Amino acid sequence: MNGIFEEFRIATHAIWTRRWLALGVAWGICVLGWLVVSQVPSRYESRARVFVQMRSILPPGTDGAAMGQDQRDVDTVRQTLTSAVNLEKVVRGTDLAKTVSTDRDIADRAAGLQQSIKITAQQDNLFEIVTTAATPKLATSITQKLIDIFVETNLSGDRMQNSQSLQFLDGQLQSLGAKLQDAEAKRADFQNRYLGSLPGTGSVSDRMGAARAQMSQVDNDLGAASSSLAALQGQLAGTPQSIAGAGIAPGVGPARARVAAIQGQLADARGRGYTENHPDVVALKAQLSQAQGAARGEPMTGGAGGGMPNPAYLSLQSMLADRQASVAALRMRKAQLQGDLDTLNAKLAGDPEVAAQQGEIERNYTVLKDQYDRLLAQREQVNLRSQAQTQTDAVKFSVIDPPTQPRTPTAPNRPLLLTGVLIAGLFGGIAAAFAMAKLQATFATAQRLEKASGMPVIGSVGEMLTRFQAEQRKKQLKLFAGGLGALGVGYVALLGVEMLQRGLAA
Repeated sequence: MNGIFEEFRIATHAIWTRRWLALGVAWGICVLGWLVVSQVPSRYESRARVFVQMRSILPPGTDGAAMGQDQRDVDTVRQTLTSAVNLEKVVRGTDLAKTVSTDRDIADRAAGLQQSIKITAQQDNLFEIVTTAATPKLATSITQKLIDIFVETNLSGDRMQNSQSLQFLDGQLQSLGAKLQDAEAKRADFQNRYLGSLPGTGSVSDRMGAARAQMSQVDNDLGAASSSLAALQGQLAGTPQSIAGAGIAPGVGPARARVAAIQGQLADARGRGYTENHPDVVALKAQLSQAQGAARGEPMTGGAGGGMPNPAYLSLQSMLADRQASVAALRMRKAQLQGDLDTLNAKLAGDPEVAAQQGEIERNYTVLKDQYDRLLAQREQVNLRSQAQTQTDAVKFSVIDPPTQPRTPTAPNRPLLLTGVLIAGLFGGIAAAFAMAKLQATFATAQRLEKASGMPVIGSVGEMLTRFQAEQRKKQLKLFAGGLGALGVGYVALLGVEMLQRGLAA
């Protein structure tokens, strides 16, 4: 322990004897270090948080794709917010515009800002914007400008996108509408020229197949109606026209009864809405003309000695007229279908490419119709979404934490750096004095000299100071204390200047 204390005392004495060297080195290190610290620019950091809320008044499933598109748009804006174009807007909209004069200066400022802005996603739809600038005011204004661009880009960009989408869809619908009208005109013209009144839809072969199937059904119905008519005629032949022993109503005969029955059927057909050109109406008119001719030649019945008309016979006559009309209508329908088929077959024989032409016309019409319907549905969805966004806040931006105005710089920590430079200067001066003592060949004690020379030291003579020398040493001690105190005062003054600058910046 005594050896360690002795070494410490010797080192302290060596440093003290070279204290002026230590003070000079300390002053040099402190002055250079403080000068470097003063040249480091202050950086102030402003923070803000923005929440993007997705809301929709449309029914569920109506705008699911739109909501996903909104989310992608927000992510895109977040990623491109620090693009060169947006940063140039920030430069022009803040105090940075006072330090630029040309487009080149604006581009340089924007490039520097890109490293000073950081945007992070903390949670779902919650973003934090961190801006670093030379002054608190500038950092706050840059952050606020970024928020304004964030909101403006989403709202105006989304509405502009919807407007452009509507314009594009309207143009496509107009073009497709014109093509669809041409296809419809060709389709109608082809049907009028070739298909006529054939039943069914689709190609020529489909129409012909439907016509043959309908003709087969008409043949079956005609066979059944003819059988029923023959049976009714046989039943009518075995039924007496009048009942013997009863008086016959004057003016009533079989022919006139048939005329009345046909007129009743004709009135019933007209009551159902049949036109004068309907096959059933045409057949009934023909039967009515024949019955009226027969009724004009029929003598009037009457007298007390005759019989009265048989009601069963009259009923059978009415049913017979109805069956005859049905058979005539079926025959006319069959003749019409057969005529249409014969006409179409003749046209197909004269122009074999008709079937291919009709298939091409139908395909073009179907494709254009499907495209037009899809575009029309998409146009309505975009229009509905645009109205929902225009009339309501579909995407709402809320500033959770407004831009902060920092009071202290985040970098550098100048008080800590000033203190570190002071400590480094003091230790540097002490180290320089200690190193100088090691380089000089002197011995602090007699034991050191005896050990180094290998000879015994008889004794040592202490330093004797005169009054003048003592006064000079006191003056030097005061000067040293003043120099050391001046170093401390300089440190305190620099701290005061730093605090004053922070207050003025805030």
